Amino acid sequence: MRPYILSESNWKSVKQEKTEVAVLTWGATEAHNYHLPYGTDNYQIEAIAAEAGKIASKKGAKLKVLPNIPFGVNTGQADIELDMNLNPSTQFAILSDIIEVLNRQGIYKLILLNGHGGNNFKPILRELGLKYPKMLLVTSNFFDVVDKSQFFEEEGDHADEMETSLVMYLKPELVSDLKEAGNGKENKSRITGIREGWAWAERQWSMVTEDTGIGNPRKATKEKGEGFFKAVTEKLANLILEISEVDIKNRYE
Repeated sequence: MRPYILSESNWKSVKQEKTEVAVLTWGATEAHNYHLPYGTDNYQIEAIAAEAGKIASKKGAKLKVLPNIPFGVNTGQADIELDMNLNPSTQFAILSDIIEVLNRQGIYKLILLNGHGGNNFKPILRELGLKYPKMLLVTSNFFDVVDKSQFFEEEGDHADEMETSLVMYLKPELVSDLKEAGNGKENKSRITGIREGWAWAERQWSMVTEDTGIGNPRKATKEKGEGFFKAVTEKLANLILEISEVDIKNRYE
């Protein structure tokens, strides 16, 4: 039993321990090119949270990692078979119920670790923070924690070199031969502002990529994935520890 993982804990141990911070992971279930599994985002974020929780727990953090939410916002992928979608309004409802439980039970710190680029929790947490003023609500995208260019050569954001390397390290038995992978070519928008990044419109996935990937995965290796995983989990462990120890009413210098 890992005492920092709620699903592995029992009532006796939970009663005896004070939980300062809850960690909730949120992934997605969607196609990842021809070589990675639909559960890629879930495998990644669950492993990252567990390892970060382990490190933080050893340093004294009082935390519980909650079970992962396996479906994310995939509104731009409606025509990709079995890409599962939760609307942002559904995510709001789920988070509202979870935060209500924590708030009622005196666990006033929540870290929401995001494993899917389509999820955007900032506006949801703004609204729920107003509703539950005692709560400290923090979110982080695992793919933004460290500079990816320190570990990977090819740019991308879906089934790319980074994700492929991570799954090679975490779940190698689920990675098909990279010879089967598409090249992850992304068709760029014809609209200048969107192409340059200062305007935004949701990507229509089947128009943007033929193989559902964005970014060439062919330079991926298990070793790159391991290095990235360790760097990310070390930083997230420090985040968990700091939030576990911080006084919510005195958290600004």
